[in-house]
Formats: sequence, C-alpha cells, structure tokens
Amino acid sequence: MKVIKQLTRREFSIGTASATLAVALANKTSAGASYASDQAELTSLTLSQVAAKLRALSISSVDVVRACLNRIDGYDKKLNTFITVMHDEALAQAKALDIEAAAHKFRSPLHGVPIALKDNIDTAGIRTTAASAVFEDRVPTADAEVVRKLKDAGAVIIGKANLGEFALSATGAASHFGPVRNPWALDHISGGSSSGAAAALAADFCYGALGTDTGGSVRIPAAYCGVVSLKPTHGLVSVRGIVQAVLSLDSCGPMARSVADAALLLNAISGYDKLDIGSAVHATEDYTALIRQPVSSLRVGIPKRPYFYDVDREIGESVEAALGVISKLTRGMKDVSLPLTGDLSGARVEYTAYHHRLQQEGYSARYGQISPTLPVLSIERCTQLAPGKCNRELDAYVQWRRDLELLRRTADDVFSDFDVVIVPTVKVMPILIGDALKSEARADGRTLIDNTVPFNLYGWPAISLPCGFSSDGFPVGLTIAGPHFSEGKLIALAYAYERATSWHLQRPTRYL
Repeated sequence: MKVIKQLTRREFSIGTASATLAVALANKTSAGASYASDQAELTSLTLSQVAAKLRALSISSVDVVRACLNRIDGYDKKLNTFITVMHDEALAQAKALDIEAAAHKFRSPLHGVPIALKDNIDTAGIRTTAASAVFEDRVPTADAEVVRKLKDAGAVIIGKANLGEFALSATGAASHFGPVRNPWALDHISGGSSSGAAAALAADFCYGALGTDTGGSVRIPAAYCGVVSLKPTHGLVSVRGIVQAVLSLDSCGPMARSVADAALLLNAISGYDKLDIGSAVHATEDYTALIRQPVSSLRVGIPKRPYFYDVDREIGESVEAALGVISKLTRGMKDVSLPLTGDLSGARVEYTAYHHRLQQEGYSARYGQISPTLPVLSIERCTQLAPGKCNRELDAYVQWRRDLELLRRTADDVFSDFDVVIVPTVKVMPILIGDALKSEARADGRTLIDNTVPFNLYGWPAISLPCGFSSDGFPVGLTIAGPHFSEGKLIALAYAYERATSWHLQRPTRYL
C-alpha cells in the first residue's frame, strides 16, 4: 500500500545513544540546531524508553519536561492541542522528582515522565474547562482520582488537552477554544472527543495521556492520529472528578505511542474507588507483565455484521491485511455475532439531566455548538405542561438502565468458542474540519461511533492501535475487544501485532 508523508521513528539503544544524549543535554554545549535536534530525539522516545533513561539517571525530568515544553511552544500554534500548558507547575514537579531520583527513590516507572490530561479531568488549582465557555473560568479544588494516582506514581502533568465541548463531539472539532488539527493534515479532524490528547501524542508533545471515552472518545482520535488507546472495562478506572458526559457509559483510559506505554499507564490509574458509584471491584493486575503472555492459543472472532459493512475501502484493506498477520499469531479466526445493544435513549437522558442543572444556573447562553442537542424545555415546565410525557420518559429511562445492566451481565456469554473480537476502529476516513463543524455525521449517514459505542454499552475493554495508512497518508486504526476484565489478553495480542509490524513507528513530519 502506498504510504506518504511518513518518517520511521529512530530506534535508540539504552547504551551509547543514552550516554551521548545525556552529555548533550547536561552540558548544554551543543547550541542552536544541534541542541534542537537532541531535544527532538528526546521527545520522540516512547514513554518506556524515556522512563528507562530517567531511572538510569542519564537524563533528568527537568530536561525531559523542558524538551516537551519547547516542542509545544514551537509547534502547538499549528495544532491547537492544549487549552492550558502548565509550564511553571510542570517544571516545579520535575525539580522535586529529580531530587527524589538523585536519592534513588523512584515512585514508579512513570517517575518524572510528562503526561497530558484531557481538559475534562479535574486538576486542583488549574482550570478544567471541558472545552466550553460554561466552564471557562472553572478551577477545581481537588484532583480527580486518576490525577491523584498519576501524581503518586511520579508523573509530571504537563498540560490540559483540548477536546470536543463537554466530550460530546466524536469529531473533536466543536471546542470553545477552537478545533484540534490533525497532525497528518491540518485541515482535517483529529477525531474526538479526546482530540487534543491524541494529536499531542502524535506530535511528540508528551509521552502519554489520559482521555475519556463515552462512545469512542479515546479510540476514534487514536485511530485518526496514529496512536494507541485503551478503553478499559467499565468501572476498572475511576471517573470521580471527571466532568460527566454519560455516567452509565463514561470511562477513563490511557493513550500512548505504544502498547507497552498504554499498559504502564493502565497500571497506574486502575483500581477500585469506593467513592465512585460506578467503580468495579477487581483484583489488581500487572498489565506490563501480562503484555508478554503467549497469544498463540487465542481464538479470534470477526463480527462481520455490522462492523465491517460500509467501511471505506482503504480502511477495509488495511484491516484485512492486519487480520492476515494476526491469524498467524493466534490459534485461528471465525465469523461471529455479538449481542444486540439497543438504543442510546437513556444516554441522552443522562447528559440532558446534567446540562439541565447548568442551564438552571444561568449558563444557557454560554454553550457552543453542542447547544442544539441539549434540552429546551425545563423539567419543571415539562411536569407542569406535559406530565404524561415526562412520566413516559422517566419510565423509558428506568427500563433502559435495566436493559443496560442485563446486557452487561450476559454479554460475556458470547465468548464460548472465541476469546477476543477484532473490528475496524472507525468506518470512515477523517473529514475536513469545516464539514465536521456543520454536522457530526457523514453525508451518507454513517457516524464515527458506529464501531465504538457498542463496547461502551457492553462495558467491555477495547484497545485501538495503528494498522496501516491510506493513500493520502492518514492512519488506520484496528480495535481488539474482549469480555469484562480481559485487558491482559487484549494488550498481549496488540503488543504481539505491534512487534510484527511497524505502523506504530510512523510519525507525522510535514508540519512538525
């Protein structure tokens, strides 16, 4: 397949290259273009690679953070990936963590590593906007639970990434702070709603990120930007302290430039949170250890209907080629059918209820492009003018919640003679930002969430990773999903596929 505008990431050895790079960064003697080249090499490392260098004390967290900040300052005007860049805070964190490292006190493999957060994840003392004018000046007093865990693990929070307003945009274009531009083609969408996080990773602005996923919001942008993302089992990662989209479907998941990096992040953020009503009790697992488990015994299901129907030709070709590789890594493949998921009526009720409260507080005029999807008639007026209709809607929502719970309790039963399923992450190639601002749907009626939202409804984990490129140079994403708490299997198979191919090494270079 023809691939253009790509550059393979250089492989770095931990030995000689580490020493050379450390000297250049420590002495700061190589000025101008040479120093800039050293910084570019540093930011292009994976999370796992930079973590190894930090632990070896061949580089410092301050060096790493400065390299990322310089790259953001140099290129983010083109991409618009960040709403807030935490220059001073990140450097202060890095300095404190370097003191710990000098004493050989490392909190985790994330010690000193710059991580970005989607800007609907609360950060104490730093504004969290959800990309809306409604929250433009909102400054939380407490960190989200996942942020607390990242800080405890020694990660450096480098900034708050742009997103589709209130995480309700699958294209990621509708933001009060302007659309995020795809690093592979600036006039196209980067996917949403975790648009800024995915684009920042592809542009080497950070080594990992946290996004949120209600109907595909970490997987769609990962597919369009050529990075890795994982939507965990519903409840495996706390969503307490994250601005709600649809509580019954919301998840928080890792985004990175490799499967191993996603596993490192998942280790840090997963775990039961008794103050999160959706949190699930599950035994602690080491996903970085599970990543290397054998996959030769895995049986792969291919749900042709409806996941492979109406797929853009080049996406279909890339996915079929990926299946050819995976078939040699696993025990075999077979066509399968997945349970029917029902509709999203209850999801609309949940986000409507959340935004109704904000409207009642006087924020109606501050909504952006998502305002047409929000309620016009208040609950009080609905009760007064149409009590019968309100009762029917409430009854329908209660039934939807019952159906959703039953689906999640029974969906795993389908895995009787196969272990995982594989589908294209998205059916359609990225569209122009101008077209996305007009509508979230394609002209032919296909939406970006066709192949992603079912896994939110099932509550299953799903990982998206690169599996090819279109003739126009856009990445193509492949999704591997499985039953509840099968993250270990998914990561292992994704890692095996990643090692057998080189798609994850491709980086956008035309604009960077």
